[in-house]
Amino acid sequence: MSPNPSPKDRSSGARPRPAALLAAGLAAWALFALTCWLVLTGRGAALDSAGLLFWRAGAELRPRGPAWLLEAVRDLTALGGVLLRDLAVIFAAMVLLRLRRARAALVLIGTVIAGWVVEAAIKGLVGRARPQIVPHLTEAGGASFPSGHSFNAALVYLALALAFGTGPANRRALAAGAMALSFAIALSRVWLGVHFPSDALAGWLGGTAWAFTAAALFDRPARAAAPALRPDRPPCR
Repeated sequence: MSPNPSPKDRSSGARPRPAALLAAGLAAWALFALTCWLVLTGRGAALDSAGLLFWRAGAELRPRGPAWLLEAVRDLTALGGVLLRDLAVIFAAMVLLRLRRARAALVLIGTVIAGWVVEAAIKGLVGRARPQIVPHLTEAGGASFPSGHSFNAALVYLALALAFGTGPANRRALAAGAMALSFAIALSRVWLGVHFPSDALAGWLGGTAWAFTAAALFDRPARAAAPALRPDRPPCR
């Protein structure tokens, strides 16, 4: 056996099994559907109110804690913003292409672009207004359910983990870190008062579900298209 894998092996050997990805995606979609049911039937209203009012004090219902904590939460929520997410995806795709991993780059790009459509469609269907019972401590517009920051942070960071994970153990570690980071971003949206807890949870679950589902669905088309993007030079080491 050759000690150095061929370019084809480099592109395909690092990819997780589509069946396992699809199973994880379906599990996350089931939890997402449950959250949607709670919101649409009004059964989660009490928990939403309690979650928004938790850790707040004073007549203005601002979160407890020093001023630096507010700035830290705003910095955290920025990691789920459009600019930083898109820059991370563009840079990651360039690195993957440089490493002759065109298949992974195509799956990453397809996951993110299609995810924008999925998230916008869900927002349009539900049409939930943003909470008004606590002050908004950052700018936010559009419909509230699901949280766009939470949805897109989950799908982007998890898609990056799946793209760069080069083995089962490494991939699991990266995926766990991506899910923890995106969950913290989801919590920041509630802390800043611009989303109900159910918005943030649904966004995180939906983004996670889409990242797994898209990785499974786009694997075969990306494999077919990858040779056209693979450079002739040796991979960067």
